[in-house]
Amino acid sequence: MTTTAPRLGTALARLLILAAALLGTLLAGAAPASAHAALTGSDPKDGAVVAAAPKEVNLTFSEQVAMSADSIRVLDPAGRRADTGEILNLCSGSIVRYGVALRAGLPDGTYTVAWQTVSADSHPISGAFTFSIGAPSTTSVALPDRAAGGGLVGTLYGIARYVSYAGFAVLVGGGAFVLACWPRGASVRPVQQTVVRGWLTLTGATLVMLLLRNPYTGSGELSDAFDLAGLKSVLETKTGAALTSRLLLLGAAALFVAVLFGAYARRTDPKEKKDLAFGLGLGGTVVAAGIAGTWALAEHASTGIQPGIAMPVDILHLLAVAAWLGGLTVLLVSLYKAPSVDRSAIERFSKVAFGSVAVLAATGLYQSWRQVGSWSALTGTRYGQLLLVKIGLMCVLIGIAWISRRWTQRLADPKPAEEAEETAQAEEATQTEQTEEAEAAEAAEESTESAATAESGSTADPERAAQLARQRAAVATARRKRERDADPERAGLRRSVLTEAAVAVVLLAVTTVLTSTEPGRTEEEAGRGGTAASGPAAVPDRPVDIRLPFDTGGVDGKGIVRLSLDPGRTGANALHLFVERPNGKPLDVPEIKVALTLEAKDVGPLPVAPDRIQTGHWSASGVQIPMPGEWRIQVTVRTSEIDQTTIEKNVKIG
Repeated sequence: MTTTAPRLGTALARLLILAAALLGTLLAGAAPASAHAALTGSDPKDGAVVAAAPKEVNLTFSEQVAMSADSIRVLDPAGRRADTGEILNLCSGSIVRYGVALRAGLPDGTYTVAWQTVSADSHPISGAFTFSIGAPSTTSVALPDRAAGGGLVGTLYGIARYVSYAGFAVLVGGGAFVLACWPRGASVRPVQQTVVRGWLTLTGATLVMLLLRNPYTGSGELSDAFDLAGLKSVLETKTGAALTSRLLLLGAAALFVAVLFGAYARRTDPKEKKDLAFGLGLGGTVVAAGIAGTWALAEHASTGIQPGIAMPVDILHLLAVAAWLGGLTVLLVSLYKAPSVDRSAIERFSKVAFGSVAVLAATGLYQSWRQVGSWSALTGTRYGQLLLVKIGLMCVLIGIAWISRRWTQRLADPKPAEEAEETAQAEEATQTEQTEEAEAAEAAEESTESAATAESGSTADPERAAQLARQRAAVATARRKRERDADPERAGLRRSVLTEAAVAVVLLAVTTVLTSTEPGRTEEEAGRGGTAASGPAAVPDRPVDIRLPFDTGGVDGKGIVRLSLDPGRTGANALHLFVERPNGKPLDVPEIKVALTLEAKDVGPLPVAPDRIQTGHWSASGVQIPMPGEWRIQVTVRTSEIDQTTIEKNVKIG
């Protein structure tokens, strides 16, 4: 029985409609993107009624967040600011807590606390709650009806994230497919177009994300995408640096693509081609790993538990996804647009896909444990439920891949002698029939053309010429269809690969939503923390806080350095520096350095090089205080190329 290939248009349309329906169902039920960090407590609590006005409002988070001067706002019943605008760093050990001081003499009534910040894994978070002094009252403050990262900007940013993952998979997987499986494909036009489009897609999506980053984490207004000041602030953040690095690496990827489809495709000498393939493989792997690293360094893998292990695992996971799904995309294009793809190439890709699945299983198991942490979080949190959906889709995809592998084996395995003879006879009969049909069609075509030629000798008929062109196109299409349908095994492989690609579209969408969803481990911790009492007792050790005025003598050279050393005792400490103008606004400086000296024990100076977090905020983790005593803290501030000063203060530590 001869198996015929499905019509591409009909089969592809049905599968894409199914994939779009599943994708729409998935995204329609998706909540606004939530981040790795979550609010676990506050003082006062949401809805609390306190007898007297507190001196400050404190917020506790599950993970580290980046605070700006306007991250926490407290509004009185009339909607006026009730806070001083000074963010207080109350972090201690593993407790992440920030607060804002309140003005003196606040009247009774209901106050609104609105907060918005960016978590360590690059996602914006926001929220609001109320508390009352004396007794509740009516308030004119409307709570925000949209979470940070939502609205039109959030939707566009999410689409760009999905498209960037897809472009990365096609670019990296397509290049790997050509080098490792089908070198002759480097000169095949449809393959070249597919890989180049993957590069264009990833580059365009990265630029869109860079422009949308400011409104995505801030106002939520699309018009702010072209705010140059906002773009400058984005470039100074960890996510902005990751997106910029990705663009630079895409420049190297463009060179890789040019050589692959240029010099490599034209090489005829086997030794030269092999040497060039080795260089392309080595360089391409480095560039691909670098691009994958831009996700790992800025998102979930960079924060939480075991980031030193999680980031390399995440890079390996992304490369395995690209090798499988990107190679699958190029294989699908080759099977439909270039039916001459070698059977040995299909067999080699089958082995590559098997290895990729093995890597995905190992890395995915570790990532699932790290982000979920418990069986209850797997079934009781949105992240865990999405993870179960992803696992189910992976099982379906592996099942379809197994079918594709069987078709591949049928392509590669030699047939028994009797079966081969019967097949040869059947193919000969079919070929004879097809030849007769082709000859008849060609004869009809020649007859039509002759008639048209004779007719054109007397009078030109554009309508007749168009009819002849349509007839010739129909004959050519029929000839290509006969060639395609002559190989039943290849037709079956095309169907299974097409189905596999459609499921992969939905799987990639689930993965994209997962990367912007609060992990189950964090959600459970936030739930437990929300029921616990919050207040000063939650911070057993207060950090060492000092204020150091400075004046470098240059333009905009006056200000104040607020230094916090947490927990302010021997061992590892977290250092935070806030550089402010005299009016309390953040001041950006080119460089700031810290040195610690214990003169009584002749220890130091111990240099500390803090990292810039955002405008006016610098920090360093793991600052070691080897022994207690009276330590001299020296801070060097540079405000220009030539203007700098060193300020110091003695503090007792330990």
